[in-house]
Amino acid sequence: MTSTATAPRIRTPAQVLVLGGVMSVQFGSAFANKLFDQAGPAGVVFMRLAFGAAVLLVLVRPRVRGRSASDWRAAIGFGLMLAGMNWSFYEALDRLPLGAAVTIEFIGPLTVAVLGSRRWIDVVWVVLAGGGVAILGLGGGEHSASGGLNVTGILFALLAGAFWAGYIVMSKRVGQAYSGLDGLATALLIGGLLLIPAGTIEGGHALLEPHILAGGLAVALLSSVIPYSLELTALRRLSTAAFGLLMSLEPAVAALAGVLVLHQALSLPTTVAIAMVVVASAGSTLVSRRAPTPDL
Repeated sequence: MTSTATAPRIRTPAQVLVLGGVMSVQFGSAFANKLFDQAGPAGVVFMRLAFGAAVLLVLVRPRVRGRSASDWRAAIGFGLMLAGMNWSFYEALDRLPLGAAVTIEFIGPLTVAVLGSRRWIDVVWVVLAGGGVAILGLGGGEHSASGGLNVTGILFALLAGAFWAGYIVMSKRVGQAYSGLDGLATALLIGGLLLIPAGTIEGGHALLEPHILAGGLAVALLSSVIPYSLELTALRRLSTAAFGLLMSLEPAVAALAGVLVLHQALSLPTTVAIAMVVVASAGSTLVSRRAPTPDL
């Protein structure tokens, strides 16, 4: 008589999943930067969305029939936010160091969090984050004759932040209308279709090169498929506040990826600015978790 022992099930902590997603998306952005000279930001983001959609469509096989007009509006809006957020961010990344681009972009979700609050302490977080962005713009880099960052890059990063805020709003609507990754797969497909004109024009013949296509697939996996899947799994185990606190590390991880992959030097003003935005985001999340909800 033999006995069968059941092997213990190893469960990865949710915090590790979130950090893994953060590192994946930021190092994916660093690798995407290496393709800009050949395929351009629009070409790279087109490959990212198209390959990401293809992978998820095969894995998820989202239900298309029987969807209401409201469901399709949510998916189209989500796809528009994904396309706009990623394209404007890659345009910013083509002009700014990775850490600076993510730090400025982070103003978008931080603004969404603060606008949903009635606490005076949140003014402190806004001022702190705004001060960090001001330091970056005025003297946090070496990308212009005056020692500040590229103005066009800053505007693109702010635009990406605005799209990121819209992404947060639309993701909630898609989450209510679609189950699992169905909404994300559909939105990535829509975003990829929207970027066909710009992506093919800017990418040109580079989009036919095997090594460029392989790089685009790698970026899609690192920046879309892997992080979104890890985050979805983590969100089932973590509170929104805990998730937001871990996501506050994105600017710091982005700066690290810029140093390791792109060999971008971090000046003291840039380091201070990134730290200010990280502290502002983390502080806003912590206070939001601990403070009682005001009566309306």
